[in-house]
Amino acid sequence: MNAWTGMPAKKTIPMNKHPNIKKRIALELFRSIKRNRAKIHELHTLFWECTLRCNMSCRHCGSDCPASPAVPDMPVEDFLKVIDGITPYVEPGKVLVLFTGGEALVREDIEECGLELCRRGYPWGVVTNGYLMTRERLDSLLASGLRTATISLDGLEEAHNWLRRDPRSFERAVDALCMLAEEKEIAWDVVTCVNQRNFKELMLFKDFLIEMGVKRWRLFATFPIGRAAGERDLWLTNEQFTWVMNFIRFCRKEGKMHVSYSCEGFLGNYEAEVRDSIFQCDAGIHTASIRADGAISGCPGIRADFHQGNIYKEDFIDAWDHAFKPYRDRRWARKGECADCKMFRYCEGNCMRLRDDGGNLLACHYKRLVDK
Repeated sequence: MNAWTGMPAKKTIPMNKHPNIKKRIALELFRSIKRNRAKIHELHTLFWECTLRCNMSCRHCGSDCPASPAVPDMPVEDFLKVIDGITPYVEPGKVLVLFTGGEALVREDIEECGLELCRRGYPWGVVTNGYLMTRERLDSLLASGLRTATISLDGLEEAHNWLRRDPRSFERAVDALCMLAEEKEIAWDVVTCVNQRNFKELMLFKDFLIEMGVKRWRLFATFPIGRAAGERDLWLTNEQFTWVMNFIRFCRKEGKMHVSYSCEGFLGNYEAEVRDSIFQCDAGIHTASIRADGAISGCPGIRADFHQGNIYKEDFIDAWDHAFKPYRDRRWARKGECADCKMFRYCEGNCMRLRDDGGNLLACHYKRLVDK
C-alpha cells in the first residue's frame, strides 16, 4: 500500500502520457466521428440555468453566485416557449433537460416546469448541492417526473464543509444521497471537486461512497475562474493530478463503482481509460444551455464571449442550427500554447470551459500529466 494515498503501490505508477500506437489509431478514427457529429449537431442535453441564486458560497464556484443576484429568475413560461420551439425539430424523449444554477432547488416552481416537460415528452433532471433535498421535496420532484439527479459531495465531512463553507452541508448532502439510494426509478450520481483538502482521503471517500450505495462517481479538478481563482488550496500539483488519473483507472478496474473523470480536458494516453469514451467537448455539438438572462450558450460554465444569441431576441433552434461556429470549427483555438502542440488534432484546444473571455486557454490537462 502507498502510505500517502492508501492505493496499492503497484497501481500508482503512471503510464506515459503520450498516446501509444494503439491509442493514436483510436484517436484518428474518433477524429472522423467528431467531425461528423459537429456537422449534424444533434441536441442531446439542454441545461436551464434557472436561477443565479444560491444558498451557499462555495470556494470552488466558477460563477461566484450571490444569494441575491442582479439577474432575476427566468419565468417558467419563458423557458417553456423555448421548449415548444424546439419540439418540432427533435425527438423529445432523446433530449435531457437539466435544471442548474446557482442552486436549482431554491426555486419553488421546479415541479411546475418538470410536469410541463413531462407532458411534452422530455425527461428532466436536476444538479444540486443537496441541501434542500428533504424527503418531502424529493417526493414532490419524483411526482413531477424527475428522472436524474446529480449531488455534489466533496470529500468526507471536514473537507466537504470547508469547501462549501457551511457546517451542515455534508450532513444534508449525505441525507439526500441516502434518500436517492432507496429510489429504483431514478438515475443519479455524485460529483466531487478534487482539491488539496480531500486529495489524501480519496481512497477512504471511495469506500464511503460504495458503502452508501453510490453506483456512479465523477471527479473533476478546479480551474481558475470565478471565486475559485483566488483559492490556492484548491489547486492540485501536476503529480497529484496524474495520480488522480491513475486512481480512476484503478477504481474502474476494481469494478465496485463506475468512476470517471469529468468531461473537460484532453488526457493523452489516459483517453478512454478514465472516461467511457475519447475526449470531445460536447458544448455546441450535443449540449446547449439557456442562461438565467436568456443567453444561448454551449454549457453553463462557458464564458459570455461565446454566447450565441439570446432567447429574448433570437429563435433558439435557429441559433442552434446556424450559430455555434466557434464550437464546431475549433481552428481559431490553435494559438498560444496550442499553436505548436502535436495533440491539437485530437484535442482541438481543450474544453470550451477552459477558455477565458478572450478565448485564451486557462489550463491544459494534457501538459499537467507527469511523463514517466
